[in-house]
Amino acid sequence: MKKQSVKCTNVKILIPGADNFIEREEIDAILKQSQGDLVGRKLQDINTHEIEKTIQANPYIAFAKVYADMDGVINIQIKQRQPVLRIINAGGQDYYIDREGLKMPMSPNFTANVLVATGDIFEGFSGRIDTLVTPLVVDLYKTALFLKKDTLWDAQIEQIFVNAKRDIELIPRVGNQRIILGNADSLAVKMSNLLAFYKQAMPQVGWDAYKTINVKYINQIVCEKNVFDSLAVKKPVVVLDSNAIVQRAIDSTVRSVINEEIKKEEEKIIAKKVVPIVVNKTPAVVKPTVVSAKPAVKAPAEKPKTEKPKAVEPAKEKAAVKTDPSLYKPPAKSTQEKAKTGVEKKEKTDTKKNNNK
Repeated sequence: MKKQSVKCTNVKILIPGADNFIEREEIDAILKQSQGDLVGRKLQDINTHEIEKTIQANPYIAFAKVYADMDGVINIQIKQRQPVLRIINAGGQDYYIDREGLKMPMSPNFTANVLVATGDIFEGFSGRIDTLVTPLVVDLYKTALFLKKDTLWDAQIEQIFVNAKRDIELIPRVGNQRIILGNADSLAVKMSNLLAFYKQAMPQVGWDAYKTINVKYINQIVCEKNVFDSLAVKKPVVVLDSNAIVQRAIDSTVRSVINEEIKKEEEKIIAKKVVPIVVNKTPAVVKPTVVSAKPAVKAPAEKPKTEKPKAVEPAKEKAAVKTDPSLYKPPAKSTQEKAKTGVEKKEKTDTKKNNNK
């Protein structure tokens, strides 16, 4: 009953948030175009549900709530779409993707501070709110949503690039390398591995040491070293031309000395290799002579032969051999003849005297 008598006194439009893709003037223009002037009209003649549908038809508005209080004030609460990714496809077309995974156009009033994805992206935008079509753009949306939820990665990653192999690459804010992500599978594992790499490796090698960091493989990080690292850049600055010339001369002398040392070592090695061959051959020749010399004890027998002639000892031995009956038995004929003549006893006595002398 009160609506029949109460008239609209004012229209309040509430647009929360700092991202203003749509302004109050645009909402007023939509209301005038669809409903006309609301102020001064009775509340029962104003269709709030129709106003909601008209406002929600705007591509930048996700939700609209319209209601009237008992004072005749129409309240319009608007929730804008929140983009998480900006796509610049291969054809140069721009569009956003919001948190719900829906496409939305660019706004002439406001540019959102979100990740930008460029490269080999071929999915376009027809101008109307639409869902995502290609798996690549779906992976880009999942990656951007994951990075947006994490404060560290939201601050570190500033751009996404799709290379010729259709792999997703992350371009960090700190560091001059590219992080090859591959696709959006196992994002939590890949980014945790990257965080561990940042904590352990980067403080030791520096943030510009690597050209690419590949985390597309689970539990494995493959890095490509940057050619133009800090050490390579400092060398030409520190070393002067004169020092370089002197260094070259020193290097040439050092190399010559090293070559001479190498030749000497090679000669030593060759000499060492020849000696074992000679030693191996001589045992084969010496062994038979040593073996024949040991059993036949000729060496000690020859020494007395050389010494005895000086003392005229061999003659005595011969006489002893012929006359001594204890060592040799005399021939049968000589003994018989000597026994007959009786001379045997005299010779024995003579030989004993000679032996004693």
